[in-house]
Amino acid sequence: MSRTRTSETCTSDVLVVGGGIIGLVTAWRAAQRGFATAVVDPEPGGGAARVAAGMLAAVTELHYGEQTLLGLNLASARRYPDFAAELTEVTGLDLGYRQCGTLAVALDADDRAHLRELHALQQQSGLESEWLNGRDCRRLEPMLAPGVRGGLRVDGDHQIDPRRLARALVAACERAGVVFHRTWAERLSVVRERAVGIRAADGTDLAAERVVLAAGSLSGRLAGVPDDVLPPVRPVKGQVLRLTVPKRYAPFLYRTVRAVVRGSHVYLVPRENGELVVGATSEELGWDTTVTAGGVYELLRDAHELVPGITELPLTETRAGLRPGSPDNAPLLGPTECDGLLLATGHYRNGVLLTPVTGDVMAHVLTTGELPEVARDFTPRRFSSAASLASLTEQPA
Repeated sequence: MSRTRTSETCTSDVLVVGGGIIGLVTAWRAAQRGFATAVVDPEPGGGAARVAAGMLAAVTELHYGEQTLLGLNLASARRYPDFAAELTEVTGLDLGYRQCGTLAVALDADDRAHLRELHALQQQSGLESEWLNGRDCRRLEPMLAPGVRGGLRVDGDHQIDPRRLARALVAACERAGVVFHRTWAERLSVVRERAVGIRAADGTDLAAERVVLAAGSLSGRLAGVPDDVLPPVRPVKGQVLRLTVPKRYAPFLYRTVRAVVRGSHVYLVPRENGELVVGATSEELGWDTTVTAGGVYELLRDAHELVPGITELPLTETRAGLRPGSPDNAPLLGPTECDGLLLATGHYRNGVLLTPVTGDVMAHVLTTGELPEVARDFTPRRFSSAASLASLTEQPA
């Protein structure tokens, strides 16, 4: 069936490709700065946020080799209370933001040693966490298994409901005058080596002074993006479960509880509305979003070892989504070598946490043309520079 091209052309100062939470916060902040802003996405508020648990865990999620990313994570975590309050004031919507803390626990001697190492790394990084014995862990969370050997209490890690966050960002964008084009972006339009807009799947040409590519795991698949600036973003599958805590079992858990069970990470995130989110697998399976019996089984098995009473709860939802992974597990923020094209993608497992700082960073770039200090290590050009250096070193002398 042939498609008739429309002659309509819509012009914006800023056109954001992708209506997930990263694209939405970018559009909202841009509109607040006075830019005529548009978002192109068939379902604004969708994306990876539909699956994410919403842990704001800058301290607990610290990994070896990611100390640079830690600075960005902490900067965003510090922004969250004011960001959540502002978004609620603008929209009147509850985001499910809770300053509840995290308890990371160990179930055997190996896990205990791993947590001890993590505690040492946290202390070396100037982070606040408290080592607890097993008895103290169970005193904080009585539903924990008797075999818990110890744990880390991190009061500075919080949580938010990503689905509520996405809905609020859509509402905030609408109130700020952001225009939504509910269709797919088909191709980036480039004229004389400058990005000037996109061609939409419905045939509409959407012109813009600047284009922000914020399409999550799909960011590397937009046609027309020059090869040398195409973001090196890949999909990383995650499966999560949602259960409901009946009132007769409340309170079930107060804070987020997480552990490593048989080498696999598992977390339980309790919501004030009685929902309990259990996740998450991490699978390099391309674009597959199938919920598998094995994934559900492993999550329930590991969660049961951590909190045995979980098997009494109704299972209300299973879902799989795709995180946007980058080569160094850190986001790509700011201008590319293609004039007029900016990136806000590659946030991997930290998309929800990094929402406030990403909005601020992208607004600053759009206003001044430069990345603020907090984000300079995350320029998309770090990959093109590395590629250029590698090509030079591979050439014969």
